[in-house]
Amino acid sequence: MKKTLKKVPAGKKGTLKAPTKSKTSSRRKSFCARMGGMKKKLTSAKTARDPNSRINKSLRKWDC
Repeated sequence: MKKTLKKVPAGKKGTLKAPTKSKTSSRRKSFCARMGGMKKKLTSAKTARDPNSRINKSLRKWDC
């Protein structure tokens, strides 16, 4: 997360939060539903299978 924050402009850093692992978190449920849909519709088959793609890394980090 710290490495990602270095790329974000200074005025926007307050709105980013680290991924949560809590199974009951509404933030996590929303993120997983949104990104799961993006993975199905907006990525190529090659990207969807690649374990090092950005979307797969984020889904792993959020425990989706």
